[in-house]
Amino acid sequence: MRYGNEHKQATRQRIIETAGRRFKQDGIDASGISTLMKDTGLTNGAFYTHFTSKDDLVATAVTDQLQALNANIVTQTAPGRAGLEQIVRWYLPTWHRDSPGDGCLSAALLDEIARCTEPTKQAYTDGVLLVIDGIAARMAPGAPLTVRTRTLSAYAMMAGTLQLSRALADRQLSDALLEQGIRNALALLGVRQEHAGTTN
Repeated sequence: MRYGNEHKQATRQRIIETAGRRFKQDGIDASGISTLMKDTGLTNGAFYTHFTSKDDLVATAVTDQLQALNANIVTQTAPGRAGLEQIVRWYLPTWHRDSPGDGCLSAALLDEIARCTEPTKQAYTDGVLLVIDGIAARMAPGAPLTVRTRTLSAYAMMAGTLQLSRALADRQLSDALLEQGIRNALALLGVRQEHAGTTN
Protein backbone atom coordinates (compact mmCIF):
# COMPACT_ATOMS: atom_id res chain seq x y z
CA MET A 1 0.00 0.00 0.00
CA ARG A 2 1.43 3.36 -1.04
CA TYR A 3 0.86 6.41 1.11
CA GLY A 4 0.55 9.94 -0.21
CA ASN A 5 2.90 12.82 0.54
CA GLU A 6 0.63 14.15 3.26
CA HIS A 7 0.82 10.88 5.21
CA LYS A 8 4.58 10.68 4.68
CA GLN A 9 5.03 14.24 5.96
CA ALA A 10 2.85 13.54 9.00
CA THR A 11 4.87 10.40 9.79
CA ARG A 12 8.14 12.31 9.43
CA GLN A 13 6.89 15.02 11.79
CA ARG A 14 5.80 12.40 14.31
CA ILE A 15 9.30 10.89 14.25
CA ILE A 16 10.88 14.34 14.71
CA GLU A 17 8.66 15.28 17.66
CA THR A 18 9.02 11.88 19.33
CA ALA A 19 12.79 11.97 18.88
CA GLY A 20 12.99 15.48 20.32
CA ARG A 21 11.17 14.36 23.45
CA ARG A 22 13.28 11.20 23.80
CA PHE A 23 16.55 13.09 23.26
CA LYS A 24 15.63 15.57 25.99
CA GLN A 25 14.56 12.80 28.36
CA ASP A 26 17.40 10.29 27.88
CA GLY A 27 20.09 12.12 25.89
CA ILE A 28 21.11 11.90 22.23
CA ASP A 29 23.77 9.21 22.63
CA ALA A 30 21.48 7.02 24.74
CA SER A 31 18.66 7.15 22.17
CA GLY A 32 19.26 4.65 19.39
CA ILE A 33 17.32 4.47 16.13
CA SER A 34 15.53 1.28 17.20
CA THR A 35 14.29 2.94 20.41
CA LEU A 36 13.18 6.05 18.55
CA MET A 37 11.28 4.05 15.95
CA LYS A 38 9.70 1.84 18.60
CA ASP A 39 8.45 5.03 20.29
CA THR A 40 6.67 6.00 17.08
CA GLY A 41 5.37 2.49 16.38
CA LEU A 42 7.43 2.11 13.19
CA THR A 43 10.13 -0.30 12.01
CA ASN A 44 13.83 0.52 11.80
CA GLY A 45 13.62 0.24 8.03
CA ALA A 46 11.05 3.03 7.90
CA PHE A 47 13.59 5.40 9.45
CA TYR A 48 15.64 5.61 6.25
CA THR A 49 12.58 6.58 4.24
CA HIS A 50 12.66 9.88 6.11
CA PHE A 51 16.29 10.49 7.22
CA THR A 52 19.72 9.70 5.85
CA SER A 53 21.25 9.10 9.30
CA LYS A 54 20.74 9.63 13.01
CA ASP A 55 22.78 12.85 12.70
CA ASP A 56 20.26 14.05 10.11
CA LEU A 57 17.41 13.37 12.54
CA VAL A 58 19.24 15.05 15.43
CA ALA A 59 19.80 18.26 13.45
CA THR A 60 16.16 18.23 12.28
CA ALA A 61 14.84 17.61 15.80
CA VAL A 62 17.00 20.43 17.20
CA THR A 63 15.53 22.84 14.64
CA ASP A 64 11.99 21.63 15.34
CA GLN A 65 12.35 21.92 19.13
CA LEU A 66 13.66 25.48 19.02
CA GLN A 67 11.09 26.59 16.46
CA ALA A 68 8.37 25.15 18.71
CA LEU A 69 9.80 26.98 21.74
CA ASN A 70 9.72 30.21 19.80
CA ALA A 71 6.22 29.67 18.39
CA ASN A 72 4.58 28.30 21.55
CA ILE A 73 6.24 30.45 24.20
CA VAL A 74 8.16 33.48 22.95
CA THR A 75 5.74 34.72 20.28
CA GLN A 76 2.74 34.11 22.58
CA THR A 77 3.95 36.44 25.34
CA ALA A 78 3.10 40.11 25.76
CA PRO A 79 5.31 42.79 24.19
CA GLY A 80 7.90 44.62 26.27
CA ARG A 81 8.93 43.94 29.86
CA ALA A 82 5.71 42.06 30.67
CA GLY A 83 6.62 39.50 28.01
CA LEU A 84 10.15 39.15 29.34
CA GLU A 85 8.81 38.32 32.79
CA GLN A 86 6.37 35.78 31.32
CA ILE A 87 9.21 34.02 29.48
CA VAL A 88 11.48 33.89 32.53
CA ARG A 89 8.71 32.62 34.80
CA TRP A 90 7.76 29.98 32.23
CA TYR A 91 11.37 28.83 32.02
CA LEU A 92 12.27 28.45 35.71
CA PRO A 93 9.36 26.84 37.60
CA THR A 94 9.58 23.45 39.31
CA TRP A 95 7.50 21.72 36.59
CA HIS A 96 10.21 22.52 34.00
CA ARG A 97 12.88 21.09 36.28
CA ASP A 98 10.84 17.93 36.80
CA SER A 99 9.79 17.40 33.16
CA PRO A 100 12.86 17.58 30.90
CA GLY A 101 11.12 15.70 28.08
CA ASP A 102 8.50 18.43 27.82
CA GLY A 103 10.82 21.39 28.30
CA CYS A 104 13.56 23.37 26.62
CA LEU A 105 16.10 21.58 24.47
CA SER A 106 18.98 23.80 25.67
CA ALA A 107 18.66 22.87 29.33
CA ALA A 108 18.48 19.18 28.46
CA LEU A 109 21.09 18.82 25.73
CA LEU A 110 23.64 21.64 25.56
CA ASP A 111 26.58 19.46 26.57
CA GLU A 112 25.75 16.86 23.92
CA ILE A 113 25.06 19.42 21.18
CA ALA A 114 28.53 20.86 21.81
CA ARG A 115 29.95 17.46 20.76
CA CYS A 116 27.65 16.98 17.75
CA THR A 117 28.42 17.45 14.06
CA GLU A 118 28.70 20.91 12.52
CA PRO A 119 25.26 20.68 10.82
CA THR A 120 23.67 20.05 14.23
CA LYS A 121 25.60 22.92 15.80
CA GLN A 122 24.47 25.17 12.94
CA ALA A 123 20.86 24.03 13.38
CA TYR A 124 21.15 24.84 17.08
CA THR A 125 22.71 28.25 16.41
CA ASP A 126 20.01 29.22 13.91
CA GLY A 127 17.23 27.96 16.19
CA VAL A 128 18.49 29.54 19.38
CA LEU A 129 18.98 32.90 17.67
CA LEU A 130 15.33 32.76 16.55
CA VAL A 131 14.37 32.42 20.23
CA ILE A 132 16.90 35.01 21.40
CA ASP A 133 15.85 37.60 18.84
CA GLY A 134 12.22 37.19 19.90
CA ILE A 135 13.22 37.88 23.49
CA ALA A 136 15.52 40.76 22.49
CA ALA A 137 12.65 42.38 20.57
CA ARG A 138 10.79 42.70 23.88
CA MET A 139 13.84 44.13 25.60
CA ALA A 140 14.79 46.67 22.94
CA PRO A 141 11.95 46.89 20.39
CA GLY A 142 13.69 49.53 18.29
CA ALA A 143 17.09 47.84 18.15
CA PRO A 144 16.97 44.18 19.21
CA LEU A 145 20.39 43.35 17.77
CA THR A 146 22.03 45.76 20.24
CA VAL A 147 20.97 43.51 23.13
CA ARG A 148 21.39 40.13 21.40
CA THR A 149 24.51 39.10 23.37
CA ARG A 150 23.01 40.23 26.66
CA THR A 151 19.84 38.30 25.90
CA LEU A 152 21.88 35.23 24.95
CA SER A 153 23.71 35.52 28.27
CA ALA A 154 20.41 35.65 30.18
CA TYR A 155 19.18 32.59 28.26
CA ALA A 156 22.42 30.74 29.05
CA MET A 157 22.02 31.62 32.73
CA MET A 158 18.44 30.29 32.74
CA ALA A 159 19.45 27.05 31.01
CA GLY A 160 22.38 26.57 33.41
CA THR A 161 20.17 27.27 36.42
CA LEU A 162 17.69 24.67 35.22
CA GLN A 163 20.46 22.11 34.60
CA LEU A 164 21.92 22.63 38.08
CA SER A 165 18.50 22.49 39.74
CA ARG A 166 17.95 19.07 38.13
CA ALA A 167 21.26 17.77 39.43
CA LEU A 168 20.73 18.73 43.08
CA ALA A 169 19.53 15.99 45.43
CA ASP A 170 18.32 18.60 47.94
CA ARG A 171 14.85 19.57 46.68
CA GLN A 172 14.57 22.61 48.94
CA LEU A 173 17.90 23.95 47.70
CA SER A 174 16.84 23.23 44.11
CA ASP A 175 13.60 25.18 44.60
CA ALA A 176 15.51 28.11 46.10
CA LEU A 177 17.95 28.07 43.17
CA LEU A 178 15.07 28.35 40.68
CA GLU A 179 13.62 31.31 42.59
CA GLN A 180 17.00 33.03 42.64
CA GLY A 181 17.44 32.24 38.96
CA ILE A 182 14.19 34.07 38.18
CA ARG A 183 15.39 37.16 40.02
CA ASN A 184 18.83 37.04 38.37
CA ALA A 185 17.44 36.61 34.84
CA LEU A 186 14.91 39.41 35.26
CA ALA A 187 17.62 41.72 36.56
CA LEU A 188 19.90 40.90 33.62
CA LEU A 189 17.02 41.55 31.21
CA GLY A 190 16.28 44.87 32.90
CA VAL A 191 12.92 43.93 34.40
CA ARG A 192 12.25 45.63 37.75
CA GLN A 193 10.45 43.63 40.38
CA GLU A 194 8.76 46.12 42.65
CA HIS A 195 6.45 43.40 43.94
CA ALA A 196 9.27 40.99 44.81
CA GLY A 197 10.08 40.56 48.45
CA THR A 198 13.75 39.93 47.80
CA THR A 199 16.24 42.42 46.45
CA ASN A 200 18.74 41.43 43.78
